[in-house]
Amino acid sequence: MIDPAFFEYLYYAATMQRWNDHLRPHKGFTELDKQSHKMVYAFILAHIEESENKNPIDWQKLIEGGLFELLQRITLTDIKPPIFHQLMSKKGNELNEWFINKLECTGFFKITGDFREKIRSYFFDPAYCPNEKRILSASHYLATNWEFAIVYRFSSGSFGLEDTKANIASELEEHLDLDSVKKLQNNKKLSGFLDLIGQLRFQQRWAQSPRIPETSVLGHMLIVAIMAYVISLRLGACNKRLYNNYFTGLFHDLPEVLTRDIISPVKRSVGELDEIIKEIEKMQVSEKILPLLPVYLCDEIKYYTQDEFSSKVRIDGKITPVSDDEINTKYNSCDFDPLDGHLLRGCDKLAAFLEAYLSIKSGIDTSFLREGCESIYSEYKDKIISGFDFGNLFRSFKPEEIL
Repeated sequence: MIDPAFFEYLYYAATMQRWNDHLRPHKGFTELDKQSHKMVYAFILAHIEESENKNPIDWQKLIEGGLFELLQRITLTDIKPPIFHQLMSKKGNELNEWFINKLECTGFFKITGDFREKIRSYFFDPAYCPNEKRILSASHYLATNWEFAIVYRFSSGSFGLEDTKANIASELEEHLDLDSVKKLQNNKKLSGFLDLIGQLRFQQRWAQSPRIPETSVLGHMLIVAIMAYVISLRLGACNKRLYNNYFTGLFHDLPEVLTRDIISPVKRSVGELDEIIKEIEKMQVSEKILPLLPVYLCDEIKYYTQDEFSSKVRIDGKITPVSDDEINTKYNSCDFDPLDGHLLRGCDKLAAFLEAYLSIKSGIDTSFLREGCESIYSEYKDKIISGFDFGNLFRSFKPEEIL
C-alpha cells in the first residue's frame, strides 16, 4: 500500500504562497499552482520538441523529474530564488542530500523500489536525462514569467521589481537554445492556451466552504495526476498507460475553465443533466480550446477530457471501452494506448476526500466538507479498482477519528 503520509505531504505545496513579499492576487499563487502550470508548459514544450523537432522525449523521466522538483520545493520551503540559487551553487549536494533524507518519513521510497536511485540520479548526476531537465527548467521560468506579468501590474514601482524582471528575462533568454521555447513565444494560439490554463489557478475548489489548505482547480489536477501516476507504477502499468494516466489527471478538469465547477449534487439533481453538461463541455472544448492547439495535440486532449473516467484503449485506431480486468490482463501494452479512467475517477475522489479531510483535521469544519468527506469515504472505503485497493488507502487515513 502507498503510505498515506506521502499524499498528505503533497498538500504542503498548497500552503506555500509565492511572491508573498509583493502585492498580488489572493488566490492562484501557491507552489502547487505554479508546479501544475509548469507541467502543462513542459507537456507543450516536450511535444513541440518531439513532434516538430524530432527530438525524442523520455516522458517517464520528464514526469518524475517534475515530481522530484515539486518535492524539493516543498521540503526546502519558500526561499527567494536568488538566495536559493546561491545556496545551491555553494551547498547544493549537501542540501539535496538533506532533502532526500527528509523524504524518508513520507513513505515516498516505498512507492517503488527505484525511486531512491532515480531521485539521487536526478539531482546528483548531470548526465541523467539532460533534455528532460532542460525542458523542465524552461517550463519553470515560463510559468514564473506568467506569474510575474501579473505581479508586475500589481506592484509596479516596488523596490527591486525591475531587477526581478531583468533576471527572469535573462533566464528565459538562456533557454532559447531550445527551439520549442522560441516556437512557443512566437505562437499566439499556444500562448493563449497556456493563459487559459492559468485561469484555473483562480478557480477555487469547494467554493461553498472555507477550507485549509485552499486548493485551486489547477492544483487539484496536478495532485490527481501524481496520484494516478504512482498508483499506476504500483500496478506495473506500461509506459503509455503511465503517460496517459498522468496527463489525463493533469487535464481532466480542463473544461471547467469554460464552464466553471458544476458540483456533483447539481449534476445529480435532475435526470440526464450530467449527460447534457458533458455534451456542453465537449462542444466548448471543440470550439474554444482545440483551435488553440497544433493538430498533433488535438486528438490527445480529446482523449483526456472526453469520457475521461471511462477505462479505454485503442483497437485498430478505434477508441474502445474496456473493463479494469481487461486493461490489466489484455491491454497493458503501449500498442493499445490504454487509459485507466476508473482509476482516474478513484484518484479524483481521493483528492476531493483529502481536500475536505485535511481541512476538518486542521479545524475548519463545515457541513459541506463533512458531508462530502463522509459521502466519498462511504463510497470508496471497500473499493478495489484495476487491482488497486483504494478502500485500504482510504481507511488508512482513519477518518472515523475526526468525522
